[in-house]
Amino acid sequence: MSADKPMFTVYIVDDDPGVIKALERRLRVKGYDTLSFTSTDDFLRGHDAAVPGCVILDLSMPGMNGLELQQALTSQGSQRPVIFLTGNGDIPTSVRAMRAGAVDFLTKPVNDESFLGAIRRAEEQDRDTRQTRDETADTTGRLATLTPREHEVLTHVVAGRLNKQIAVDLGTAVQTIKVHRRRAMEKLGATSIVHLMRLLEKIDISKPSSGN
Repeated sequence: MSADKPMFTVYIVDDDPGVIKALERRLRVKGYDTLSFTSTDDFLRGHDAAVPGCVILDLSMPGMNGLELQQALTSQGSQRPVIFLTGNGDIPTSVRAMRAGAVDFLTKPVNDESFLGAIRRAEEQDRDTRQTRDETADTTGRLATLTPREHEVLTHVVAGRLNKQIAVDLGTAVQTIKVHRRRAMEKLGATSIVHLMRLLEKIDISKPSSGN
């Protein structure tokens, strides 16, 4: 892969070594790293959730099948994008897989356009998911630096209260509310109320601050 392109690993889970070999060849030509497993159990033991990537998953395999593996990943809190590639799929099964969050449900043999298109969508989904998770972790860390009063004022701001209303609710001066509000937004890196709301949309700020 090129030096400036982040590593993206395509995990292949299929009990047919011939299929694995063919998929590895197609993917490596396009610059993707691959890691293959002939059983779902081996994959669960061997994949690293911290590594950006997706999984190409056969539906019917000995032991845990593809749908069960998809469910297992979800139960573990993994947001690894899943692409099903199977020779014996049906509409009800494909609907079930897609409703559970699969990127695509492809049937063998698959042409390069459909196959690589699904990989690109999985790559984009994985990148967006990781970016959102990193941003949320960063905001959560910044939120912890707020003083209890700044945190309290912020909860009122997010609820849509005006400075005057917050001052009445907290029994203090409007100017004091403005100071707490400004400091809270500076600590969070928020440049506007709209930006603040976007930063906090995935975070429950009703919990008491653990800051100073």
